[in-house]
Amino acid sequence: MVTQLPVNKNGDIIGKQQQFFASGKTKDVRFRIAQLQKLKQAIASNQSAIFAALQVDLCKPEQESYAYEIRVPVTREIDDAIEQIKSWTKPRKVSTPIEQFPATAKIYPEPLGVVLIIAPWNYPFSLILSPLVGAIAAGNCAILKPSEISAHSSGIIASIIEKTFDPEYIAVVEGGVQTSQQLLAEKFDHIFFTGGTSGGKIVMAAAAKHLTPVTLELGGKSPCIVDTAINLECAAKRIVWGKFLNAGQSCIVPDYLLVDKKIKPQLLDRIKSCLVEFYGEDPAKSPDYARIINSKQFNRLVQLLQDGEIILGGQTDPEDLYIAPTVMDKVDWDAPVMQEEIFGPILPVLEYTSREEAIAQINARPKPLALYLFSRNKTYQQMVLQQTSSGGVCLNDTMMQYGVSELPFGGVGNSGFGSYHGKASFNTFSHYKTVLTRSFLLDLDVRYPPYQGKLKLLKWLIG
Repeated sequence: MVTQLPVNKNGDIIGKQQQFFASGKTKDVRFRIAQLQKLKQAIASNQSAIFAALQVDLCKPEQESYAYEIRVPVTREIDDAIEQIKSWTKPRKVSTPIEQFPATAKIYPEPLGVVLIIAPWNYPFSLILSPLVGAIAAGNCAILKPSEISAHSSGIIASIIEKTFDPEYIAVVEGGVQTSQQLLAEKFDHIFFTGGTSGGKIVMAAAAKHLTPVTLELGGKSPCIVDTAINLECAAKRIVWGKFLNAGQSCIVPDYLLVDKKIKPQLLDRIKSCLVEFYGEDPAKSPDYARIINSKQFNRLVQLLQDGEIILGGQTDPEDLYIAPTVMDKVDWDAPVMQEEIFGPILPVLEYTSREEAIAQINARPKPLALYLFSRNKTYQQMVLQQTSSGGVCLNDTMMQYGVSELPFGGVGNSGFGSYHGKASFNTFSHYKTVLTRSFLLDLDVRYPPYQGKLKLLKWLIG
């Protein structure tokens, strides 16, 4: 059953969630823990149905679905939240200056209220439920809007949530663009959006009308720099795995390679070998290689294949929404494939002759969500860390930073703002209320008018 969109403020699902939140029930830490446990159990009970939906929508292999849709981004987050929620919710005492004596100052985390979570289609399960874990842990009510593009995944998400939670607490609203527009016209206490930059601008503009805070998890062209000081075999395997996981449809996928000219031929040879090792001579027959989500994305990607010399792959099948893992050489920086986030299994390879040139090329473009550097050279690592800006950096691997809950995940500039995962998710969906408690035991007259003759004592007190 699809939850109906709000009709009026008194009878709609948003209004009911506001009423439920006002009851104070979600503020009870025991309640939050119980809901997280229910969510984890619901996921476990529906695991086969989740795998099936992801297979239909994206042809995802079961191993990828388990690791990157369920375990790492969701159930592990649930486990961490349950273990640490009591410490997260505990008020934190801070020091007070001498002129406040005697006094105590504390910071209290409190839930925001009713939040909206809008998810994309590429990881349709994890990218809606991972932020939900943070929203529940922080004590909020939530409305979830899955992507209509991954329709089967959207359906199973709606079914799981409907059977697990009362809609006055957590509800799913399914639908297309019009549905999203109607939701965005409503007043929420926070909006969490994962998607493209253009969608992020629409969300931010809508939120501004209500002064609603937003978290935008966007994307961009995440560069992968390859130095000469590497383990060539290991670097090639990690690049190929990261680039072609989910057929390249990941927001932190290595979008393009920027390779030291001296090592480029050897690296390309190893990439070719790794692709055969991973997916066989014909990846279309591999059970481990995903498909493009729909015809619209397929046609967009096919157009990008015109921008360079295809040295590997390039085969397409519109009936199967299949695009082979493709490596392109002799790509110009101004080519269309280098002007937008690829979000597909196409890997442009560019070269550089100096570290300064590589860094300058990256800095000439919008700040990416992720930046990858393969190099054992500590000096080069520090140059990249200090002279570039990105949402996050992973040295000598790809994609793996996403799986560390203690690392806040988020973008900067065009790649978004705000973060989540672990404690960062709790922070995102919390307001930190400050409380100062003064005593009646001491009340220095120095702060009150008339001020004549008191300045010297005031300076002694406050410096």
